[in-house]
Amino acid sequence: MLPVVAIVGRPNVGKSSLFNQLTQTNDALVADFHGLTRDRIYGHLRTDKSDIILIDTGGLDHDHGDLSQVIKEQTDLAIEESDLIVMIVDGREGLTNSDQEIAQALRKKNKSVLVAINKTEGMNSQTMAADFYSLGFKAMLSISALRGDHCEELISRILEILGMNQADSGYQEIPEEKISIALIGRPNVGKSTFINGLLKEERLLTENQPGTTRDSIHIDYQFGNQDLILIDTAGIRRKKKVGEAIEKFSIVKALQALDLSDAVIVMIDGDEGITDQDLSLIGLVLNSGRAFIITINKYDLLDEAAKEMVDRQIKRKLKFAAYVDVQFISALKRKHLKQTMNGVLAAAKNAMRTVPTSELSSLIERLMETDPPPYVQGRRIKLKYAHQGGIQPPTFIIYGNQTKKLRDNYKKFIERQIRSYFSFMGTPIQLFFKDSKNPFSDRKNKLSHRQWKKRRRVIRLRKKRS
Repeated sequence: MLPVVAIVGRPNVGKSSLFNQLTQTNDALVADFHGLTRDRIYGHLRTDKSDIILIDTGGLDHDHGDLSQVIKEQTDLAIEESDLIVMIVDGREGLTNSDQEIAQALRKKNKSVLVAINKTEGMNSQTMAADFYSLGFKAMLSISALRGDHCEELISRILEILGMNQADSGYQEIPEEKISIALIGRPNVGKSTFINGLLKEERLLTENQPGTTRDSIHIDYQFGNQDLILIDTAGIRRKKKVGEAIEKFSIVKALQALDLSDAVIVMIDGDEGITDQDLSLIGLVLNSGRAFIITINKYDLLDEAAKEMVDRQIKRKLKFAAYVDVQFISALKRKHLKQTMNGVLAAAKNAMRTVPTSELSSLIERLMETDPPPYVQGRRIKLKYAHQGGIQPPTFIIYGNQTKKLRDNYKKFIERQIRSYFSFMGTPIQLFFKDSKNPFSDRKNKLSHRQWKKRRRVIRLRKKRS
């Protein structure tokens, strides 16, 4: 499973800046997942050879009197979720009492700690680091989270430390010949009941209360001739509902389960309808690039009015995932479970499909004739050919001229056409547009006097129009 790195430190030392720098985004993977845990944002640190779950924690500051108690509560929760702690300090302000108290709490735990001295741009890093050696940690590095100075070196140090600890970290790998399917959803929507219904035995503990499943559970299962691994994850709830540390830890397990899965079943409680938390979960799956299916559980308990309301919610709230199959089931009564499995397996196989380059390029050429992209500044954008660049999710690279000026609505049109033509249902697909290389780009074109006059005239007319 994916290793976990937590960023801790007092306020205003640059934790969020470092988080954004390492994840290469200002909108973390689940940043819109309001309050999965208190004062935490989850993202992914991706390199060519590895993928790491990154956690941005809240500032450890004085709150209601006792600084030490607040530090203990926050750092304990971060430590439980992580394999490595990155402690950030402010190099310009120097060592503070808060830094010392955080370090004292971290030293008592059996976790690796890497100290990142931030805001060191334009300063002597060795001089700034001298004060922080008293914290008692050997691994130390000076960086600038805002400018990105030495962040590549920081990533290398993180990978080095995690590599040393990887042998005994207990990560689990899924055999390649088996398809893994993860079940995610809010607490008490019926994920464990669904698996028990498939197995036709009470394999998993089920109770009519949220939070019964506290960890990700892996179960071998054969559906027809296909060997599967079912991954039952703990329910994910909002921050005000997250009370115990063990449930905070379950959120990381769910994120790790997504990484291990080939496809996902997103389960929604039909009695409660499609909530914002359900939409955030679907967004999490989309960002992970996994194929998925949506199941509306407890549908048998709804009256006609409630069923109509759910149908309206699906049409209105799930427009962005119109290509995903929606199944109405009853996990308790074992209704439509087989249809759900058929749907999720079809989505998983679609995510692993490849299409011939000739057929893909022919589709692009045909679209250029029937539905060409609109002109930009009087010049035509032309897409020439395409090929598939990867699977899970299916990724396509399309070459042409001036592709950077291609409008988003036309890119969506191309995506819909590829999805419809090759039947990529149940899986997100990614498109990358690249400009074809001009073999004469390095050669200078010397213009004649007449050509220069015409060029200046065209520029002057454009300025008047604008």
